[in-house]
Amino acid sequence: MNLPVVPVESTLSEDYRAYIGQLEKSAFSGDIEYSYGSRLAVATDNSVYQKLPQAVVHPKGISDLQIIGELANQHPTVKFSARGGGTGTNGQSLTDGIVVDMSRHMNKILEINPQEGWVRVQSGVVKDALNDALRPHGYFFSPDLSTSNRATMGGMISTDASGQGSLVYGKTSDHVLGLTSVLANGEILQTTPLTVAQAEEKAARSDTYGRILRQVLNTCRGKRQDILAKFPRMNRFLTGYDLEHAYDEEKQLIDVSRLITGSEGSLVFVAEAKLSLTKISNHTALVNIKYDSFESALRHAPRMIAAQATSVETVDSKVLNLARTDIIWHSIANLIEDVPGKEMLGLNMVEYNSNDLDEIKQRIDRLEEELTAAAQSGEYGVIGYQLTYDRADINKIYAMRKKSVGLLGNTKGSQKPIAFAEDTGVPPENLADFILEFRALLDGHGLQYGMFGHVDAGVLHVRPALDLCDVEQEKLMHQISDEVVALVAKYGGLMWGEHGKGYRSEYGPAFFGEELFNELRRIKGAFDPANKMNPGKICTPIDSDDELVKVSDTKRATYDRTIPVTFKDSFKPAMDCNGNGLCFNYDTTSPMCPSSKITRDRRHSPKGRAGLIREWLRLLASQGVDQQALMAGKYKASWFTRWKNSRNKDEDFSHEVLEAMNGCLACKSCSSQCPVKVDVPEFRAKFLNVYYQRYLRPLKHHLVANVETLTPLMAKLPKLSNLLTGNALAGSVLKNVAGYVDAPLLSVPTLAEQSRDVMQSFDLATLAQVPEQERDNYVLIVQDPFTSYYDARVVADFGRLVSALGKIPVLLPFKPNGKPIHVAGFLDKFAKTATDTAAFLNQVAALNMPMVGVDTPLVLCYRDEYKAIGDARGDFIVHTVHEWLATLADSCWQSAASAENTPMALFAHCTEKTALPKTEQTWQALFAKVGQPIDIVKVGCCGMAGNYGHEASNKENSLGIYALSWEQAVSRYAPSQIMATGYSCRSQVGRVEQFKPKHPLQVLLQRITRR
Repeated sequence: MNLPVVPVESTLSEDYRAYIGQLEKSAFSGDIEYSYGSRLAVATDNSVYQKLPQAVVHPKGISDLQIIGELANQHPTVKFSARGGGTGTNGQSLTDGIVVDMSRHMNKILEINPQEGWVRVQSGVVKDALNDALRPHGYFFSPDLSTSNRATMGGMISTDASGQGSLVYGKTSDHVLGLTSVLANGEILQTTPLTVAQAEEKAARSDTYGRILRQVLNTCRGKRQDILAKFPRMNRFLTGYDLEHAYDEEKQLIDVSRLITGSEGSLVFVAEAKLSLTKISNHTALVNIKYDSFESALRHAPRMIAAQATSVETVDSKVLNLARTDIIWHSIANLIEDVPGKEMLGLNMVEYNSNDLDEIKQRIDRLEEELTAAAQSGEYGVIGYQLTYDRADINKIYAMRKKSVGLLGNTKGSQKPIAFAEDTGVPPENLADFILEFRALLDGHGLQYGMFGHVDAGVLHVRPALDLCDVEQEKLMHQISDEVVALVAKYGGLMWGEHGKGYRSEYGPAFFGEELFNELRRIKGAFDPANKMNPGKICTPIDSDDELVKVSDTKRATYDRTIPVTFKDSFKPAMDCNGNGLCFNYDTTSPMCPSSKITRDRRHSPKGRAGLIREWLRLLASQGVDQQALMAGKYKASWFTRWKNSRNKDEDFSHEVLEAMNGCLACKSCSSQCPVKVDVPEFRAKFLNVYYQRYLRPLKHHLVANVETLTPLMAKLPKLSNLLTGNALAGSVLKNVAGYVDAPLLSVPTLAEQSRDVMQSFDLATLAQVPEQERDNYVLIVQDPFTSYYDARVVADFGRLVSALGKIPVLLPFKPNGKPIHVAGFLDKFAKTATDTAAFLNQVAALNMPMVGVDTPLVLCYRDEYKAIGDARGDFIVHTVHEWLATLADSCWQSAASAENTPMALFAHCTEKTALPKTEQTWQALFAKVGQPIDIVKVGCCGMAGNYGHEASNKENSLGIYALSWEQAVSRYAPSQIMATGYSCRSQVGRVEQFKPKHPLQVLLQRITRR
């Protein structure tokens, strides 16, 4: 059997092709992308919907937006949708036209005015990035979202976002002082509040702004009483053309920005915004109140609101229990402790802010008195509470709350909690009764669900678990949507209290009523008469026959259900991606997906790669490929055929997938940082294994596959090997033939030479004779190909450290680990290597002596990738250095204490600190035993990540990733202060900074042996 070409099914329409051709020839300075992969990367958001655009453009400024619009005047069928962080839960930014992505280039903070308390930004600025810039000035942009580390200001404006604390801080629209926007025809529109007299004067003009103002005056002023009578007075007022607040009757002002804010990109492209800021309070307190039921938490919340809390956030037991299984729980377990003998089924997080410490303490004292009495009596269902004033701890708790959205997606089984009716808003006093009836509705359908949200504002996120690949459950989603609309109306609320309309726009006419809905349509027509801006969302122009989008429109599951179950099971980490987009985290000190940060290309993110794999699987299945035969390698062509295929380079979608996979550093941060555990290196390896059944592997893959075989041979003559590989000619050959740069040099003297007087040689029979009670005194050191052969001093020093701590080090013979083979996708070879090595380590494990490896990513391979070999893995355990050191009795350290004043700086490997979240704290505790202070340095990936940084094609990105966070962090310390746990990290610092940091174990050894 031969693996077929994977054809791309969707091509550009003639009108869009012509438009893009003109755009490419114009003065447009941004990026224009129309590959299938680029379009797929923005075909989904954080909703259940999928819509493939014709192209993606990334403007660099207002002039680019003008060109986009002006050229579109010549192409009536060309439509647009603006996009920011892609975090919408209702498909707001999805389109089958052209996506205009503001996030890549239009992300500048243009001006900060702390004296007057405002900021001016481009629309692509990420919310948390803005607050990072404002913090030194004592301000923040207050509407706070769960997606704040990737949501853009343009997106917040488009959906009139709010979030935590909105009762006090308001919504985004309450902070918009002015907007610079571009209309669909390319005209620039400047909007700031106008007096009615000014508005009337401008409305008399014949230009576009005059036309808009005439309609705004006619609708917002002329229909004022109808508007006030229609909508409830709530904190979360109606989103989407805010008719009520565009006209301030008391101040006699007209503010067109209030209509644009919340319009979901259906009126204009928002280019820049002037925003008011909020002073950061000097003092903050957070009370975590624990309840015996979620209903108790809901019913108790109004008392917190009455007690003037800044915000009241809630989560139910489902969310709490999911959080316990996530990496994030390690940071908050001591802040939300269980109550002995009682089950915590609900949690309210009550925040108080003040600039007066006495005032905040008085409020807290009154609350504590009430809560203590309630916990003793059981009143309100309170079972306990915890209080913290520490801002860092408060941020950790809110990080858990923010991750709730993604955590719900990590439930087991095919039914996943999904967003479609999850931001309903009702008056807070009605919330508990509303939720009880909402629960009864869902229980009646036999559904599981999780709940969390802003009880102070009456908005709760309810996500029923459904499998939309099941056509009947997709129909049930539509039915529940209709039922919830009726339920919301019963309790005097809104269907969309926070997350906008998007594909729920079909319910707009019912909520507004025919007369007011037609007013919306007239406003739409004034801004966008040709219906080019995000058509189908919110409303259509009054004279248009175009239809609104619907809840029943095309969903991601429509495509997923055509993928055979066997494919889904084999590529489960890709199929599990729910689009929450946490991998777009802008924070350069976060280890999450360095390739996404450096490229700013959505394809080069876990979400992007998962989406490409899903489509690749769908297209493979459409070609009749048998999954079992595929994974068994039965489609592998002969060498000659693969060589011929590689030269021909057919139009194969697999090439686009390969490009995205080649950009992955295989650092595995996604596997623990992503709330649904999207493990890109796992499905990347499987993809490579399949791809190279049709195409010829590059030489560099074969070098990687044999590194654990060749390196021990080269180490027999290390000086000669270094001479042959370290000269300029060899470097040129490696770069031009094999694609490698900056090849490392073997250690001289070798580990064998360094370890003779340091460690015992391994002899199974001899060690088997050691009495059982003495075996814990031995430490079996497991070698890896990198530290053993290229950084041998670290392994030898570990042997010295073991001896200094009163134990007996034994060096195990080198056995290939297999991780380099796995990264390259040689799955058959990996299975054989892993099986052989596992058999050896299981034999050694029978000695009941601790086994320890020096390089954590290689150690973790035994725990993770070795699972693929099933029962052959056995039960052996290889510890990391810090894990083993932490098991030692205090008596081992008593003679080691030697207090130091100068702190050492700890740079932890990104794989290590994400897979083992207590790594840094463990090292800190270990150094405390020798009186050495440690600074835990917050950095992202160093950019080396094993083989990645040595590939010539990746070198620029590798060094760029280093510059994102490591460069500045390293510069803050003297070289003698810096410790790095990862071999790749030490290598990257050595390459860039011309010095090689020590491993923490080497510094520990210095402190101990110096006594």
